[in-house]
Amino acid sequence: MNQPDSNSTKPTETVYGNLLQPIALGPTRVANRIFNPPHGTTLGSEGVVTNNLIAYHEARAKGGVGLIILEGMAFHPSFEFESTYLNAGRDSIIPGLKKLSRACREHGTAVFGQLYHAGRAVRSSHDGSKPLIYSPSDIPDERYRVVPRPMPNEMVWEVIDSYAKAAVRLVEADLDGVEILASMGYLIAQFLNPATNRREDEFGGSFENRLRFLRETVTQTRKAIGQGKTLGIRITLDEKTDTGLDADEVIKICSALEEDDVLDYFSVISGSSSSPAGWIHVFPPMAIPHAYVADDAARLKNAISKPVLVAGRINQPQTASEILSERKADMIGMARALIADPEFVNKVAQNKSDHIRACIGCNQACVGHRLTHHAISCIQNPRTGREQLFQNTQESQSTKTVMVIGGGPGGMKAAVTAAEHGHRVLLFEQQARLGGQVNLAELLPGRAEFGGVTTNLVHELERNSVDVCLNSTVSSETVNKFEPDAIIVATGAVTRLPEVEVNDVELVHAWSVIQRHKKIGQNVVIADWACDWTGLGVAHKLALEGHHVRLLSGASIPGESIPGIVRDQWIGELQSLNVELINFARFFGAQDRSVFFQHMINGEPIICENVDTIVSCYAPQSNKQYDWLFEPTGTHKQPTLIKVGDALAPRTVEEAVLDGFQAAWSLQ
Repeated sequence: MNQPDSNSTKPTETVYGNLLQPIALGPTRVANRIFNPPHGTTLGSEGVVTNNLIAYHEARAKGGVGLIILEGMAFHPSFEFESTYLNAGRDSIIPGLKKLSRACREHGTAVFGQLYHAGRAVRSSHDGSKPLIYSPSDIPDERYRVVPRPMPNEMVWEVIDSYAKAAVRLVEADLDGVEILASMGYLIAQFLNPATNRREDEFGGSFENRLRFLRETVTQTRKAIGQGKTLGIRITLDEKTDTGLDADEVIKICSALEEDDVLDYFSVISGSSSSPAGWIHVFPPMAIPHAYVADDAARLKNAISKPVLVAGRINQPQTASEILSERKADMIGMARALIADPEFVNKVAQNKSDHIRACIGCNQACVGHRLTHHAISCIQNPRTGREQLFQNTQESQSTKTVMVIGGGPGGMKAAVTAAEHGHRVLLFEQQARLGGQVNLAELLPGRAEFGGVTTNLVHELERNSVDVCLNSTVSSETVNKFEPDAIIVATGAVTRLPEVEVNDVELVHAWSVIQRHKKIGQNVVIADWACDWTGLGVAHKLALEGHHVRLLSGASIPGESIPGIVRDQWIGELQSLNVELINFARFFGAQDRSVFFQHMINGEPIICENVDTIVSCYAPQSNKQYDWLFEPTGTHKQPTLIKVGDALAPRTVEEAVLDGFQAAWSLQ
C-alpha cells in the first residue's frame, strides 16, 4: 500500500491544495490527485523493462506524481506488437517491473500496470509481413485497413484467462494495481460495440452478451489478484466516430460493472484508434480544446459511486483544480504535461506553479517519436527519454563566460542550460523579441499555444539571471569586451526562394505571408516543398480569410514530415474550407498567371491557371552572419565555438532545443 511522503507540503499550504489531497483507489492510498496515464514510450526492449524506462518513470516519481500507470502491456500471442512493447504474457517481465515499482515507491508513488489487447487495431508485425489479426468479427478496420479473423470461442476464453494470468505477474512484480484497457476502439471496445461485434455465440448479440467478455475479464482478474490490489478499467464515452460506442450505452456498461462490485475505479478518455477521426482524440493536438473530456467524466461520475479518473489535454494546475472542485472527476491524468515537466507536482506543492514548463500539445517528440518507433522525448525537454544520459544538473567546477548569439528556442535553451550549470551567460538577439521561428508558428490558426515554447523559455531565462540583450548584434569588439570562454551560435535560418523563372505572378515566401508583410491576391497557389506545418498553416490561414487556395505538396500527402495525428486534423480543416490538395508536385515556374508544376513520379505537367499569388514554402538556409567567428585569427586563444539548431542545418524546433541543450551541457 502506498503512503504519502510525511515531509510533503500540506495541501492547505498551496494555491491548488485539492490536487495534493490523498485518495483511496480500492486498497491503494495515492498521495495526491495527479496521475501519469499509460502511454507508449518505446523504451522497452524485447518485451521487458529497461533501465531507460525505469529512469523515465523514476524522474516523474521524484517530481511528485501520486500514481503512475504503466504503458499497455501485451499478454497473449494473438496480439504481440513491436519488441519495444512490454509483454506481461511472460515471466521475464517480472524482475524489471519489480525494480521499476521499487524505484518509484521510494518517492511515494504508486504504480499500476495496464493490460492491453488491440484486437483489429494493428498494422505491423515482428517481421514486416501482414499480421494475422483477431477481433470479435471480421469487420474491416478503416484506419489500419485490415480484415481480422473472428476469434474462435475457445480463443475468447483463453484470452480472458490470459488477462488474469498476466495480472498475477504484475502482482508478483509488486505493482500496486492492475488496469484493464477497455477503450479507444481496442479489443474489449470491439466486443462491446455492435458495429464491430456480429457474433452469434454467448459473446455477441444482446447487451448482456456483448458485455460478457469485459465482465468475465474483470471478474477472473479480480479472482486472480485478490482483494489486496487495485483493479480498474480505462473506458471511452465518446469514440469521436460515427460507428463508435454510444455514450449512454457506455454509462450503462459501467453501471452494470459497478453493481458487480469488482472494480475500484473507472478512467475516462476520448477517441478511438480504429477510426481516422477518432484517433486524433487519443492524443489530442493543440487545436483541440483543453480538458474537453472532463464533461464525459462528469457524466459517468454522476452515474456511479466509484472514483472516476480523467485525462485529455489537461496541462495546467488551475484547470486540474477546477475539474476536482466541480466534482467532474476524482483524479487528473497528465501524460504530456509530465513529459514536458516531470517536476509538475512538486512545483504545485511549492507554490511555484508559474515555474511549470507547460505542454503545448504539439505532439512532435512525444507521440511523433512513438509513431516512428523512437524513444519518447519532448521538444521543450530534451531530457525526456534521455534521463540516464543527462542526469541531475551539477554546477561546473569552473565558472565560464558563455556568449549565446541568437534568441530562438535553441539559443534560449543553450543559455538556460549553461546558467543552470553555474556559468555567466550573455544572450544576444538581433530582433526586439525572443522566440525566432516560434513567433511565426504561433500566428497560424489553432497554433497560438506553440508560443508557449517562448513563454516557458523566457521565464527560465529570468529565473536563471541570464543577461539578455535585444536589438543587438555581435561584433569582434563585443567578443573582445566580454572575452567569452565559449560562444554558441544559434542564429537560425533565413528564407530563400526556389531558383525558377516566374513572370506575371507575384512570388512570396510563406514567412512574409504569416507576418502580413505582403498583400495576397484572391487566387493563391502554395508551392510546398517543406511539407510541414508551414504549408498546411498558411493554406488554413488564407482560406479562412476568404482566398481560393490550392496547396501543391512535394510529398505523398500534405504535412508528411509532421506527426500524422496533427497532420490529419489539419487536413480535415482544409477539406472543410474547400482547399484543393495536389500531391507529388514539383514547382517549375510561372508565366501569364499560369503556374507550372511537374508530377514527381510520372513527370507530367500540372498547371494551375488564373493565379494571383504564389506562396513558396521552400527550403530555408542556415544564417551565415557569424561565420567569421569560425575563421582562425592566430592572435590569441579562441573561445570554444559551437553552432546549434538551424544555424548548423535547417531542421525543427525539437533539434534546435536539443542542440542548444547538448552544447551547453558539454561546457561542464
